[in-house]
Amino acid sequence: MATWITMDEACGLLKVRPQTVYAYVSRGKIEAAPDPQDSRRSLYRADDVNALAKRKQDGRKLETVATNTLFGAEPSIPTAVSTFVRGRLCYRGQDAVTLASAATLEDVAGLLWGAEQPVAFGTASQASSSDPGRIAAFVLLATLAATGHSTRGRLTRVLHEEAQSLVGQVACCFGAARGAGAPLHLRFAQGWGLSADNAELLRTAMALLADHELTSSAFSARIAASTGASLPACLLAGLATFSGPLHGDASGRVRALFEEVDRLGADEVVNRYLSAGLPIPGFGHHLYPDGDPRAQVLMGLFDPPAAISRFIAKAASLTGLQPNIDVALAALVARHRLPADGAFALFATARSVGLLAHSMEQMNMPQVIRPRGRYIGPPPDLSPNGPVPG
Repeated sequence: MATWITMDEACGLLKVRPQTVYAYVSRGKIEAAPDPQDSRRSLYRADDVNALAKRKQDGRKLETVATNTLFGAEPSIPTAVSTFVRGRLCYRGQDAVTLASAATLEDVAGLLWGAEQPVAFGTASQASSSDPGRIAAFVLLATLAATGHSTRGRLTRVLHEEAQSLVGQVACCFGAARGAGAPLHLRFAQGWGLSADNAELLRTAMALLADHELTSSAFSARIAASTGASLPACLLAGLATFSGPLHGDASGRVRALFEEVDRLGADEVVNRYLSAGLPIPGFGHHLYPDGDPRAQVLMGLFDPPAAISRFIAKAASLTGLQPNIDVALAALVARHRLPADGAFALFATARSVGLLAHSMEQMNMPQVIRPRGRYIGPPPDLSPNGPVPG
């Protein structure tokens, strides 16, 4: 639950006067609410105050400024694709959790892309025929990127058609059945031998995973798009970044954790992590201090295996941290015996929709993204005859 603080506490954290706090409230940077014990006073959302205090403190540190510099300021790219509002993820102003209760990934793509026609993820002849998995997906995208056309000078309608084909081909690489007519979650269910009821779990998961504002993978895709790269090249850049264990493949770390739980038991695994002072993978999320709503929704739709349920309950009890979407995906794979890489397959396919949305949005912006670095190595030798002997 949200924590609320008094005016004196807010002023102390921000090192400002009350008038400045009022200005932050009026600009929507700090949420205020009546004090239930004294209607004449207001309380202020602690998360908002702490975030402002951290931003002010970071702004004073040369190292932080150098690390975060892009065009002389903290990385900031305007986007209408998705954002966060009070701990909730929104797709173009619509609550993603509410949307996921009924929307297919095709519906979400239509929203995020601003498509004028219904989206259908067809498959083209280029789709890989090799064993399904991430190798097939990355080989396919690399091949398409090598021969793809720039996004510049092409109608949005044409780019939408290409984007639909790309998502469909990526899904087939991960094991979805071919066929342009059926929604993608049904094609995954068919390819993986799941029932229609379990297909609904896949639908919900992919709708929740389509985008997450300006992640590192979205930033990578946008950098590629800003140069006029082809859509498959933009998607490849985004998914290559996404594939890291600290980003989209974090569920792989949780899967390995669950394998430890199967071998050693929940108590032993939790005790090993906590006694060593190590964070337990998949618990907590800096954007969701009250718990990841995507994980809450998805895990409310199925029962994980008993050993995993005990582990999740014990880890949450001892750390105070709630499981995030990576735990939910790994538990889904374990419960329904999906392919070993099933969590990454669902996540990467769904996030392809968001990465393409960011790419197509970026292509309409005039500037090329040129990040700048701050050199911290030894001074360069600029003498005309090379290094001077010591």
